[in-house]
Formats: sequence, structure tokens, C-alpha cells
Amino acid sequence: MTPQFSFTLHKTCPRTGARRGTVHTPHGDIRTPVYMPVGTQATVKAMTPNELEALGADIILANTYHLHLRPGEDLVREAGGLHRFMAWPHPILTDSGGFQVFSLAALRKIREEGVAFQSHLDGSKRFISPEISMKIQQALGADIVMAFDVCSPYPCDFATAKEAMERTHRWAERCKAAMAGQNRQALFGIVQGAFFADLRVESAKVLADMDFPGYGIGGLSVGEPKPIMYDMLEQVIPFLPVDKPRYLMGVGSPDCLVEGVLRGVDMFDCVLATRVARNGTLFTDRGRLVIKNAQYARDFAPIDEGCDCYACANFSRAYIRHLFKAQEITGPRLASIHNLRYLAHLMERIRQAIDEDRYPEFHRAFLENYDTSRNF
Repeated sequence: MTPQFSFTLHKTCPRTGARRGTVHTPHGDIRTPVYMPVGTQATVKAMTPNELEALGADIILANTYHLHLRPGEDLVREAGGLHRFMAWPHPILTDSGGFQVFSLAALRKIREEGVAFQSHLDGSKRFISPEISMKIQQALGADIVMAFDVCSPYPCDFATAKEAMERTHRWAERCKAAMAGQNRQALFGIVQGAFFADLRVESAKVLADMDFPGYGIGGLSVGEPKPIMYDMLEQVIPFLPVDKPRYLMGVGSPDCLVEGVLRGVDMFDCVLATRVARNGTLFTDRGRLVIKNAQYARDFAPIDEGCDCYACANFSRAYIRHLFKAQEITGPRLASIHNLRYLAHLMERIRQAIDEDRYPEFHRAFLENYDTSRNF
């Protein structure tokens, strides 16, 4: 069967690792570099699918662990798969559930067969193996599915990181075998190795030899300083195939997107945009604006003069602050609309800069203006 997934690389920056491409899937194309909004439980919090389309989202995420627990993959399959269930006709990526399972700590036990754990919802005993993760993701029907991996904590010792990495490789082989014979879902392998450069390079080489359609870079943005994350990317990227998409998992702050693209990353996701929006924190090119601050009580300017989102086009900082202070649900919704559109627009600007051979200048100018040290 001819695979229904492919990646076209259109442009590579001659002075950096930045690149622009298109991921082709059964449910449409994804323009890269791309930020992918996270819809953990088959919804991007507070957003409807038509709003996500208007914001410029090409693809959204859902999570295997959460949907397995509620409502269950069998119900989703009965509904016609995730696309029909959540009324999103465009590409979907499902995370394998590995990160969520391993974050349960005291509630789970890892063994070679898989992971036994207790549901965080009702305490019921559950078990997920590489094969079960693939079976769940097949039922959900996403265009891109992720291998079941082992994520090391930060910090951890070399022996712990190596054991997790080697198990990730064995599980990747099992995931690939479980997905054999189907052509509608693209299985991505996940590079691990914690914060040891030699392990990261080894993981990239081993997974590249397995010839996955794409590659996730996992186990980063788990509490380490950003320079360490950037260093790990610089170690890994040269050993991943040029003709396959690279996905930095769980990373979504504006500065990290700009830095990740510089180093050759194509895909990003993170819950940060909607999570901080619900608390009144808004993305701008200057840094994070905290709309609840008293200084915005009589500020009738938009959140961000350079943003074309619905919130910025129609409402003032003063009004949105009022909504938050009055605990009106429209406040978090407008903030979420802004943050998601801001990141989609940032990626549009990034793609344009790569096309025009000026990404180094864009990168430098953005970071000179973006203040990561404080909220304002």
C-alpha cells in the first residue's frame, strides 16, 4: 500500500538550520515550521473547531492516555474516529500517552512488557504496552501517531537515562511492528537520552536506522535551563534524516519556537498558550503581558498592536482586564484566542523569513525585543 503521509522540504536557510516544508497527510497539508495547539481531551480548551481554523491552525493534538480513560477509544471509533467525533476535518496528532503515564510517579510501575498504572480519575488499575498504545491510537484514527516511549526525569543519572533510552528503542521496534500493514497513519519514533549528549546522538542514530516517517524529540522542557535544551537539540538534529519532519515535543513559548526553528525543528506543541491565557497572561513580541495588572485598568489599546486576532481587533486591554476581574468566562476565551493566534502568526512570520533568506536577522531582532526575564 502506498503511504498517505509524506514530507516536502521547500527551503533551507543557508546560514542556520532553519527550514520550511509541508507535511502531507490524509486530512490535509501542514505548513512547517508549525506550532500545534493541544487538544488533550479532544478539544483545545475554550476553543471551537471553526475558531481554530480562523486562527490559522493546520493541525491539533489529542492525547492517548486521557482519551483511553475517558471516553475510551472504542466510543471514539464508534463515533467515526477523532476527526468526526470532535468535528475537526484537518490533521490530528496523538501523543502515545507515555509522558502522562510516567508523570504519575507513585501510581505506575514500569516493566519491559509495558507500564502498569492507576487511573488518576478513579484509581482503577490499567496497563499500556507499546502494542496497546498503537491499538488505542489506531482506534482514535489520528494522522500522526507517536511511539510509546520512556521519558527520563530532570535531573537523572547516566544509568537511568541509558536504561530509559534503550527501552524506548525496543518499544519503538514493537510499535513499528504493531503498525505494519496500514498506510493512513504515520508513526513517529521519539529520541530520548535525557541530558547526555552521547546518549542523545546514539538515540538519534538508532531511530534513524529504523526509518520512521518522522521523529519526535522527547524528554526536553522538563525543568532544565533553556540553554541545556538548545544544546541537546544541536547534538541531535545533525543525526536525524534531512527528508523527515522533526518534532520538538512539549515546547511552545515564543522564544523557544524561534530558537528551535534556528536549529532545524519543524513541529512544536505545548499546552502553555491556553494554560497561561486562562490565568490572564498574554503573548506579545515584548514578552508576557499580565492583563490583570492594575496598569491596564484604563488602557484602551489592544493587547498587541501587531496582532490581527479577534480579541485585538475588537477589544481593549481595559475591557479584557474587566472580564478577568469580574470572572467572566469570555475573558479566558479572548485570551486563549489571542495566544493561539499570536503563535500561529509568529510561525507565519518565521516561514516568510525563511522563504526570504532572512531568518538570522528575524531571529536576532525578535530576541532583542522579547524580554524573557519578566512579565509586564
